[in-house]
Amino acid sequence: MDRSFLSLLTGSFSSPAADNPTVAMIEAAYRHHGLDARYINCEVPPELLGDAVSGARAMGWAGFNLSIPHKVAVIAHLDRLGDSAEIIGAVNCVVHRPRGELVGENTDGQGFLSALRTVVDPAGKTIVLFGAGGAARAIAVETALAGAASITVVNRDRSRGEELAQLIDERTPAAAQLVTWDRRYTVPPGTDIVVNATSIGLPPDVDGRLNVDPDSLLPGMVVADVIPNPPNTALLRDARERGCTTLDGLGMLINQGVISVRHWTGVDPDATVMRDTLEELFQSGTAL
Repeated sequence: MDRSFLSLLTGSFSSPAADNPTVAMIEAAYRHHGLDARYINCEVPPELLGDAVSGARAMGWAGFNLSIPHKVAVIAHLDRLGDSAEIIGAVNCVVHRPRGELVGENTDGQGFLSALRTVVDPAGKTIVLFGAGGAARAIAVETALAGAASITVVNRDRSRGEELAQLIDERTPAAAQLVTWDRRYTVPPGTDIVVNATSIGLPPDVDGRLNVDPDSLLPGMVVADVIPNPPNTALLRDARERGCTTLDGLGMLINQGVISVRHWTGVDPDATVMRDTLEELFQSGTAL
């Protein structure tokens, strides 16, 4: 009998997990390409992350994604890191290699860079980046390696922000500086790209706003947000009202998903199918 009843298993570990629409777009890609594969969205509290990773290893999962708050903590539970994940110091995609190794990769920055290049090439540009967590680290490293001239890290936790700024200075060609985010921030004139890489805007506080002067967002700036759900964040609405070019979090989410599926299955999935699925969900309100 040629038919197998054992599906390829993949998924996501995060907390909270209920608002993560990744499962919808990746399973749509699996169906479109005729793959006998499943993507399981799992609520995993921080204290049980090690158990979840061990479970995935024991059950032979092909791999899994990590989201808030696990992108750095998961490293302690893996066998080794890929090159970009090692530099970034954060993992959002784990791949179960044939010899049984769990290898941590980072596709966040690559996904963001692919989306950013649809509106602007970061080479030679000045960037203001809000946040210093896993997504921020990935975006900072990938844009710096792509030729960004300078990156200003704006973060509330000074030590974490200094760590990221130092990483950019020491491991990439770009210059970096830290601004401690202890008051309303004014984006400097001449900034080319503004990026929110924090969790501000995620459910349940979908109307959450960065502590930023919206009038410092000027025409000619590209303003990007990593929040995919809902994609039309308060920051992007403020930016569009002031004539900025905007980039929502769907592009980053879809592109990193494409890379993850390629890692797990060897198939290069159709990104259009994945985007159409997400846009349908958001238009119907199902994903909120």
